[in-house]
Amino acid sequence: MAERASEPPGDRPPPGAWAPARAAALTLVVRPLERFLRVQTASGIVLMLAAVVALGWANSPWHASYERLWRTPLTLGVGELVLRGDLHFLINDVLMVVFFFVVGLEIRRELHAGELSDPRRAALPAAAALGGMLAPALIYFSLNHAGVAHHGWGVPTATDIAFAVGVLALLGRRVPPALRVLLLALAIIDDIGAIVIIALFYSSGVQVLGLVVAAGGAAGVWLMQRLGLRRAALYVLPGAIIWGGLLASGVHPTIAGVALGLLTPVQAWFGRAGFVAEARAALADFAERAARPDADAHELTGPLERLARARREALAPVVRLESALNPWVAFGIMPLFALANAGVRVGSLELGIPSGATVLAGVALGLFVGKPVGIVLMTWLTVRVGLCSLPRGVDTRGIVVVGMVAGVGFTMALFIAELAFADASHLGIAKLAILLGSLAAGVVGLVAGRRLLPVRPLEGAAASVDEAEQSTEL
Repeated sequence: MAERASEPPGDRPPPGAWAPARAAALTLVVRPLERFLRVQTASGIVLMLAAVVALGWANSPWHASYERLWRTPLTLGVGELVLRGDLHFLINDVLMVVFFFVVGLEIRRELHAGELSDPRRAALPAAAALGGMLAPALIYFSLNHAGVAHHGWGVPTATDIAFAVGVLALLGRRVPPALRVLLLALAIIDDIGAIVIIALFYSSGVQVLGLVVAAGGAAGVWLMQRLGLRRAALYVLPGAIIWGGLLASGVHPTIAGVALGLLTPVQAWFGRAGFVAEARAALADFAERAARPDADAHELTGPLERLARARREALAPVVRLESALNPWVAFGIMPLFALANAGVRVGSLELGIPSGATVLAGVALGLFVGKPVGIVLMTWLTVRVGLCSLPRGVDTRGIVVVGMVAGVGFTMALFIAELAFADASHLGIAKLAILLGSLAAGVVGLVAGRRLLPVRPLEGAAASVDEAEQSTEL
């Protein structure tokens, strides 16, 4: 017992736990799952599996249950404030707000201290992203310039960060760090473009009163920040007001997530040094109180709360919230969105309807051809005229690979397709085109990366670190 009492608490099972069962669960489930989640491609794999399940389910003998599930009616509200929808609405218009909130946090962080904070460093990814949005839109519009089909021009303009980064991760040491940073910056700017497209072109007629309500919610966020309120949970109510106001105004309510992300503070209260000082003081206070023989357990909550606040405020809210929500978005919301939206029943598609074939070609070619062509040409042009220069260690071959990988437009493209096409026929064709174009872009990008990018040599201690990391790769 003495030996067991001397063990660190974390090495002992919690009180009441059955040690053999806990050890078996850790060995068989928890630790393998933790190792998988640490792999860079993990979120892309889960997203792909969700899409495969959706496709298989929608084309199985049980396809009616797939369609019926997402039409399950739901009612949200209290008293006379009632919002009625279905499960599909809950995922696309409510849960995806969290996805867009994380996108807003990424943009806010990059604008403050990332690649987008310096106009000179942001020039190249901005130009590449612009070309990567214009070329697919032009390809699509050249094939679909009339009728209801022309609304889908925004579908092939988006890049899926999770899949794109996952493909680059599969290339391992072939990808220089500067190229990975370039893709991330390009994808974030691409997200900004997609958000602007959604707000301007895929929102219904704007109702001013709804915008006033949303502005009131944003003003509430600003006021709470001025009062020094730092707990994230306090901002759920004004965030809900912004969401409701945008929904009533006709602007797509997921933009509320972006607005909240951009309003999130980027400076830490305590910071690293402040956390260390406050933590030491709180631990000393805790030890002093705990050493008293007559100490009551409630007396220990004070220093523990100080320690919790120091931990919470060691990092900027934008960093803390992004880190906390990323796993939920990557492994929960995005796969659920894919499951609800990627289920295309291929046998029921009517390519013979007016503009059906051109919608398929426009979206697929826009992603597979338009993305790399636009990114490569715009990069070449801006470098040629001297507006920007390629990062150190990045050449034309790297730009070509980034352009191909950026053609994976899965999540955001599906989201825009849902907004662009009201009729099920064109929507189903657009979804199939997204899946085909994204799959082709990912596979060809991976093959091209292995052929065009040389394996970079490792130096010194970096070799052992990289080998350890690769041991966890799938």
